[in-house]
Amino acid sequence: MFTGTGTALVTPFRQDGSLDEPTLRKLVKRQIHAGVDFLVPCGTTGESPTLTHAEHLRVVEITVEEAAGKVPILGGAGGYNTAEVISLARELAALGVDGILSVTPYYNKPTQEGLYQHFKAIASAVDLPIILYSVQGRTGVNIEPATVARLAQIANIVGIKEASGNIGQMAAILNQVPDTFIVLSGDDAIALALIAIGGRGVISVVSNEIPAEMSAMVRLALGGQFADARHIHRRFHPLMEINFVESNPGPVKAAMAEMRLLEPAWRLPLVQPQPANQARIHAVLETLGLLGSSQEPIEEAELAAITSSANEQTSVERAPSERAPLERTKVAYAN
Repeated sequence: MFTGTGTALVTPFRQDGSLDEPTLRKLVKRQIHAGVDFLVPCGTTGESPTLTHAEHLRVVEITVEEAAGKVPILGGAGGYNTAEVISLARELAALGVDGILSVTPYYNKPTQEGLYQHFKAIASAVDLPIILYSVQGRTGVNIEPATVARLAQIANIVGIKEASGNIGQMAAILNQVPDTFIVLSGDDAIALALIAIGGRGVISVVSNEIPAEMSAMVRLALGGQFADARHIHRRFHPLMEINFVESNPGPVKAAMAEMRLLEPAWRLPLVQPQPANQARIHAVLETLGLLGSSQEPIEEAELAAITSSANEQTSVERAPSERAPLERTKVAYAN
């Protein structure tokens, strides 16, 4: 269910700071039409810490409505108060999400035993698949491989979004968990590397901007077509990197505003990128031909052209028979 490309959806706001519901609906439709495998509303890319409780529920509700069963929804419910996380997760379950993405507690920095008991309590209270989320750079705490292995023994803890940036740690996790346990990259730039050692996809930021292209890249990799996947990766790697020139989701929302996908609006303490970084974002979009893009996704024929263009840019000569079609890769969901 939660394999392939899942988009960590941004939350669009109006200039007055209010939730932009019509734009959110358009963004969700754009993602589905572009072929993403699942959607992740109200993660940290969705500025969940700045949403009111009612807004958090409303964003998830709209996403579920617009998805209408076409793709699974992995709702964000994490925090440093286990009881509150359980309460929120139950509310998201009632709204119809298909699973819960739960980030590690931040600030209070629990021990590994504390992390185990925290996630065990959530799993016991919510009858949904749960994806752990480990991002030490933001939370100050890491889920170590041995703890992931313990948690993987709990029936409805089915995977982890691994955003440590440490490919060695990811390999250690894969070596210790059952084959059915889903390990997803939390970093667009190393998604291919993780898939190469057994990862099952990515929860992506860049797919907010290029959902069709990122989905195609991941499907090619999961299908073993790494040469074709690399062509797409090489073309869009500058976009993956520029999205983190400042704190996420500042840059990706700035880019999407230039693509005319949403208004350039953030909630404090996040602000618009500095002028020098805004110029760098603009330059990357211009190079990729993404400036002023409409909300219509790139179609299959255009994706073939993207791959062809990447072939030329990287000067790799390959026979036509070696090229893989950009078709949907079927990945079984173990649970």
